[in-house]
Amino acid sequence: MKKDVIGLGIETSCDETSMAVVRNGSEILSMHVYSQFEEHSPFRGVVPEIASRSHLLKIQSVYEKVIKESGVLPEQMDFVAVTNRPGLVGSLMIGGQFAKIFSIIFDVPVVTVDHVKAHLFSPALEGNRIAYPFLGLMLSGGNSSIYRLDHFDSMEKIADTSDDALGEAFDKAATILSLPYPGGPSIEKKAEQCTAENTSPLFTKLLRDRPFDDMTFSFSGIKTAVLRAHQRREEDSRICRDFQDTVFELVERNVLKAVHLTGITKIIASGGVLANQTLRRRLDALGKKEGLDLIYPKNKILCTDNGGMVAALGYENFIKNEFSALDFAVSSRR
Repeated sequence: MKKDVIGLGIETSCDETSMAVVRNGSEILSMHVYSQFEEHSPFRGVVPEIASRSHLLKIQSVYEKVIKESGVLPEQMDFVAVTNRPGLVGSLMIGGQFAKIFSIIFDVPVVTVDHVKAHLFSPALEGNRIAYPFLGLMLSGGNSSIYRLDHFDSMEKIADTSDDALGEAFDKAATILSLPYPGGPSIEKKAEQCTAENTSPLFTKLLRDRPFDDMTFSFSGIKTAVLRAHQRREEDSRICRDFQDTVFELVERNVLKAVHLTGITKIIASGGVLANQTLRRRLDALGKKEGLDLIYPKNKILCTDNGGMVAALGYENFIKNEFSALDFAVSSRR
C-alpha cells in the first residue's frame, strides 16, 4: 500500500447530495454538500421522489466541484466509497450508480458503507482516533438510537425509537407552531428568545415513572403536549425551550442507562440534531459530571449527512481489503 490513500466519498441517502475527497480517512481535501431543504420546505418534510430527482440533477456538479477543489485526478483515487444503506431507495440508487460508473471508467474499487456507521466515523475527520469499544449515539431526522461497537465488524443496537426520530419530532413541533422548516434550527432560535423564569416546565411529567432499564426513545407524547400547549396559548418561545429541555433530558437519561448497562464510558455522538448548540452544551456538561469520554464533530456540517464521513469509513474498509462487487444493492434498512 502506498503511503497516502485517497478516497472519494459519495452520500445520497436522503436529501443531501454530498461528495468529498479524503486522504487517509481523516484529512478532507475537498467536500461539498448540496442541501435540498428549500425543495422540500413547502411539504415540511422530505418527499422521496423530489429527493431522488434532485440527486440526479445535482450529483455531477457536486462531483466536478470536489475534483477541482481537491486537485486530485479521478484516476488517482484509490477507492470510491458510497452509502448503500439505510436510506431512501431512489436516492441511494443515484449515488450507487455514480459509484459504479466511476469504478468502471477509472478502474477504482468500490466500497459500500452503512450510513449510520459512517456518521459515527465523522469525528475521525477532525483528528479523533476511533478506538473500541464505544457507544454510538445517533440523533437525526431518521434515527434516534444507541449502538454498542466492540470492534470494527460489530454494531449492536441497544436502544431505538418507538415512534419518531428526534429530528422528525423537531420538524413536527415546528409545524404545530408555524415555524420554518427544517424544525431544528427554528425551534432552537425561538427557544433562545424565552425569558420566562421561575416557571414549572411544561412537559416534565412526560419523563416520570420510566423504568430505569427502558432505553426506548419516544417523542409522540411530546408532540401532542406541544399541540395542547399551543392551543392553550402558551408562549411559543417557552414551548420551544421546554420542548428542547424535555427531549434532551430523555437523551441524557438513555445515554446514562446505556453506560450503566454496558460499562462503556466512551461515547461517539453524531447526526443532524447534534448541530443544536443547546444539546452540545448539555452533553458536554453530562460528560464532565459523569466522567464520560464523549466525542462529537465540532464542525456542525460534519454532524449532518456528508461525503467526508462516507470516505472515512470507506478508508477503514479499504485497508482491510473489504471491497464490493459492482452489482451491489441498496437498501432502506441497515
